[in-house]
Amino acid sequence: MFTRKPDLDNIIVNRLKELFGDDFYSHEFQYDMLSLTVSKTLLMDIMGYLYEDSFFKYRFLTTLCGIHYPGTDKELGVVYHLHSFTHNHRIRIRAFTEIGDLHWPTATGLFPTANWMERETYDFFGIIFDGHPNLIRILNVDDMTDFPMRKNFPLEDQTREDKNDSMFGR
Repeated sequence: MFTRKPDLDNIIVNRLKELFGDDFYSHEFQYDMLSLTVSKTLLMDIMGYLYEDSFFKYRFLTTLCGIHYPGTDKELGVVYHLHSFTHNHRIRIRAFTEIGDLHWPTATGLFPTANWMERETYDFFGIIFDGHPNLIRILNVDDMTDFPMRKNFPLEDQTREDKNDSMFGR
């Protein structure tokens, strides 16, 4: 189990503010984890810095997933959890975009494990990871046109004629 290290959190935040300035939007602590919100354009630069830096060594991508907040100016996002085995410390990095800008930089160059996570995020949210080696659907059928984890995805098949709504309390 890892524990929050406030000194390390402050070093990370200060170093990123020095290097990336205004493109480093904000930081907060959620569930005892440092959460960074960064610009999508510098996302790979920031993650690359945290990976390559000889002090930080965030070289393990724990998870990567998409998020959807409909009706906002930052509707689609991707969340990355990075882990430093050297410090036994995790951080969360989030970046957002509008629904019309579905292209995202791939993290497979830094973290080979991002391959399957990015394919799943593409499959369920429709986020296109530019430079991904094999970005195809992983769990849904190939001819599916919608993305089931978006909030606008219908929960029921509206074309069904065999269901009786009175059986479901409607």
